[in-house]
Amino acid sequence: MAADPTSGLGTFLQNSTFVALVEVCEAKGSTPREEGAWMLVSPKAIFGTIGGGQLEFMAIAKARELIADNLANGALDIPLGPEIGQCCGGRVALDIRLLDQAARPALVERAAEEASTFPQVILFGGGHVGHALASALTPLPVRVRVIETRKEAIEDFPDHVETRLTALPEEAVRDASAGTAFVILTHDHALDFLLVAEALARDDAAYVGMIGSKTKRATFKSWYLKNGGDEHRFSKLVTPIGGNAVHDKRPAVIAAMAAAEILVALQS
Repeated sequence: MAADPTSGLGTFLQNSTFVALVEVCEAKGSTPREEGAWMLVSPKAIFGTIGGGQLEFMAIAKARELIADNLANGALDIPLGPEIGQCCGGRVALDIRLLDQAARPALVERAAEEASTFPQVILFGGGHVGHALASALTPLPVRVRVIETRKEAIEDFPDHVETRLTALPEEAVRDASAGTAFVILTHDHALDFLLVAEALARDDAAYVGMIGSKTKRATFKSWYLKNGGDEHRFSKLVTPIGGNAVHDKRPAVIAAMAAAEILVALQS
């Protein structure tokens, strides 16, 4: 099932008769968000963020002023200093304009284009940790795909997550784009080993992780080296995923730690 990365935006626009688009058109020095960051403001709700704090409060107030007065556009140029209760030290210029019905499809298309540039994370396995990790990754700037061999395990994932049911999950490793993060957490250790070996064979993978333990890592290493693998590629394997800084094996905890680990690898 293909995911729609703009579904939340579409829902917001459908539910909002009056909307203002707030966009960072210039960012100098230390600022909460970069040029091009944007958010939407309606009389009673917001979608997205330009960094929070007093800067965002001022932007929301200005946007709602435009909506109330039916003004087409406005702007703010804000130094991020003590006078507004922020100490970033930079300066942000904002373009604020009402978004009429004709302009909305273009914004949805823009959001889809932005999402299409996000790096991909492929999760193999839709069990408890797979579901928790997919949920943890959904708000992040990544495209999440879940691969499963079991029909019952491919259900109830977040809307932004693409799911695929297949008898040959290894094909998803071979077909993935360069820079993909592969996370292997299936119900079958033999399948885990096969998928990890396929992922390690790709020298362009951003991350290869496998759920497990020290014992599973040692068992995989022995199997991998006996079957043509080499020490250099094995050294790229992250297992257990999420590190050992937090000794808590609940799925949500593993997912939180692993999501941070994956994001660091993707942006390195």
